[in-house]
Amino acid sequence: MTNIFLIGIPGGMELFVILFVVLLLFGGKKIPELMRGVGKGIREFNSARATIESEIKEGMKDSEKKEIEDKKA
Repeated sequence: MTNIFLIGIPGGMELFVILFVVLLLFGGKKIPELMRGVGKGIREFNSARATIESEIKEGMKDSEKKEIEDKKA
């Protein structure tokens, strides 16, 4: 049986190679622009996650209110 957990987080040398390849592909001037795009994507993702989370919580509160009203009626 193969252990699937052997594929994990890259270590020191692997990170160095990845960073070197990124530097070669994009060049020094494009990396800040690339990182801004990544940061913007992360912010948008977190905003969407928070919106969905609040909608779910609101829906749960509404369903609890309906249950309480149904029990009173």
